[in-house]
Amino acid sequence: MSYLRYVAIGDSQTEGLNDGDETTGYRGWADRLAELLADAEPGVLYANLAVRGKLAGQVRGEQLAAALALRPDLVSVMAGMNDLVRPGCDVGRVAGELEAMYAALSGAGARVVTFTFPDVGRIAPVARGLRPRVVELNARIRDAAERHGAVVVDAFHLPVTCDPRLWSADRIHATPLGHARMAAAAAEALGLPGSDSAWAEPLAGPPPAMSWRREAVWVGTFLGPWVVRRIRGRSSGDGRSAKRPSLLPVRP
Repeated sequence: MSYLRYVAIGDSQTEGLNDGDETTGYRGWADRLAELLADAEPGVLYANLAVRGKLAGQVRGEQLAAALALRPDLVSVMAGMNDLVRPGCDVGRVAGELEAMYAALSGAGARVVTFTFPDVGRIAPVARGLRPRVVELNARIRDAAERHGAVVVDAFHLPVTCDPRLWSADRIHATPLGHARMAAAAAEALGLPGSDSAWAEPLAGPPPAMSWRREAVWVGTFLGPWVVRRIRGRSSGDGRSAKRPSLLPVRP
């Protein structure tokens, strides 16, 4: 199937954090997927409405209508992790927000591609208590996607998804290599020409060993400041807007 109008909605992972920086700009898996689409169809137009820090309900409330207005034939939806890490998260409500987006987009004729989440407890052992939430949300994502004909990139069971070399020091955002693998996974799920399962193969050599000292540094450097922002009611996305709000050619 050929896709000519691709719109990405979601949070920081889709915005592309840590695949680039604030000075050079962020690339990210969605940009990389758009480039793969353009390799097959040079006239592809691409918009990215994702904004860091957004909850699933905010993605639905702030990005869905704008995405529909662009009349896409392909939409990627990735949201929910910002919800899962909050105390008292209602996984069913988060899944409901995602399903509402799948329904609206597929009902408008767009192909929807979405993702399950990796085992965060293996990426950051301090956060292993979140694993039951991740497992539950992933199951609900699979069920909702099946009801609405969405394509699911489901890599939870693959050990490579927890390899620390695919994750930045903050353990939240992918490295450039991680973003590249996510794009390749989506390309295979969509059946793009030239795509294959190489993205799922383990990286060469053993991953760096985990240590409690590294965990303590992570808590102080990343987890602590995140908790402080939550207490103050602030978000990393406050005051930010989409980096690519209009459909523009991927290959000018």
